[in-house]
Amino acid sequence: MPLFTYKALQTDGSAIEGELEAVGRQEALRQIDGRGLRPVRVTERGGANGKHAKPMAAKPASRISAKDKAAGKEPTAAPPVAEAPAKPLFGGPGKITARMLENFTRLLSSLLAAGVPLSRALTILQKEAANPVARAKWKEVHGLVVDGLPLAEAMARSPETFPRVYTAMVEAGETGGFLDVVLAQIADFQAREKEMRSKVSSAMMYPAILFCLAVVVLSALLLFFIPNIMPTFASFGAKLPLLTRGIMGASDLVRSYGLVIVIGLVVGGITLWNWFATEAGRRAWDGGILRMAVIGPLLSRFAMVRFCRMLGTLLGAGVPLVSALNVARRSIGNQILVDAVTASIESVKEGKQLGPSLGSCALLFPSSTTEMISVAEESGRLDSELVRIANFEEGDLDRNLKAAVSLLEPLMMFLIAGFIGTIFIGMLLPIFSMQDHIK
Repeated sequence: MPLFTYKALQTDGSAIEGELEAVGRQEALRQIDGRGLRPVRVTERGGANGKHAKPMAAKPASRISAKDKAAGKEPTAAPPVAEAPAKPLFGGPGKITARMLENFTRLLSSLLAAGVPLSRALTILQKEAANPVARAKWKEVHGLVVDGLPLAEAMARSPETFPRVYTAMVEAGETGGFLDVVLAQIADFQAREKEMRSKVSSAMMYPAILFCLAVVVLSALLLFFIPNIMPTFASFGAKLPLLTRGIMGASDLVRSYGLVIVIGLVVGGITLWNWFATEAGRRAWDGGILRMAVIGPLLSRFAMVRFCRMLGTLLGAGVPLVSALNVARRSIGNQILVDAVTASIESVKEGKQLGPSLGSCALLFPSSTTEMISVAEESGRLDSELVRIANFEEGDLDRNLKAAVSLLEPLMMFLIAGFIGTIFIGMLLPIFSMQDHIK
């Protein structure tokens, strides 16, 4: 009789391995199910004839209906658990959204806090997932965990779904034994990040609409309005003003080489995008953004809010200071600021206090903030103080962002009116010249 080796899950979610004799794979699955186990992998090693068969993966018994069991039907082979779903070319249903990830994180935290084993909690989330893409992704993570990988490492194999900061926090929670607490903190952090990004997007919506409107109006003037007036000026025969000649030349350029200009802009944009993806390009971009008059300080303030909230969250969950600093550093986003914080972390490793160490990064931490951090560190309430600083700075950042946008809107209107007004003035100047020529 053939001998089968199997790996299955017990009722508490823990994995178990064993061997059994069965006539065939179907009978082996029935025996495993009869023992109250959930099969993960069944492999035929061979019986008295000494022959070996190819390994065959079993579909979990919970997915075989009772009707099929009674009829003796063979369960269909399940796809490999580590195989990710194919992604569509342009996003769409193949992408795990931020809301899906937040719900997954919060529910997993709740299940672990209630005492549900990790493997069983992942199975529950997999079954309850309404979206097929999310269901496949959670199944992939569950399969990797059952095969013996830590949760953080299993998530790290899908960087498009789980960011590096996410997996770093999960790794810290697994190491410290407080994974449920860290997951709850991650979910709260994701909610605050989504709210902040929503505020920024809403604030920039109106200026973006004004910019698009300006491009449409200028394009219509250069392509349709000016070419209809040009024959009238040409028939007049007089020398046109310099401004009018410049506008007419721009119209001719756009009409004759508009497609070439668009292609050149697209190719140039792709080239710049690829260069900014490199290390040197990324640093050049980050440094240029920080040097901008209004955007630079706002970006630095936003990075500080993320860093303080992340660091306070990790310290509140029991993560050691140096490990928490290394994780929070990844949340900053700007490479120039990351380098500055890295130098501060090295100072902390050498035994210096956190406040003075962060004071060396003046671009990110004002002196008042580092002083508050120093006092909180001495009084032993660093985690709560960092979260309080993040909440206060976030409110101040929101007000500054609204003020910057309120100044940006009239500036955009002024530029639009200036461009359009210049074109109309350039078209009216020849009319006055025409009257002088007639006299």
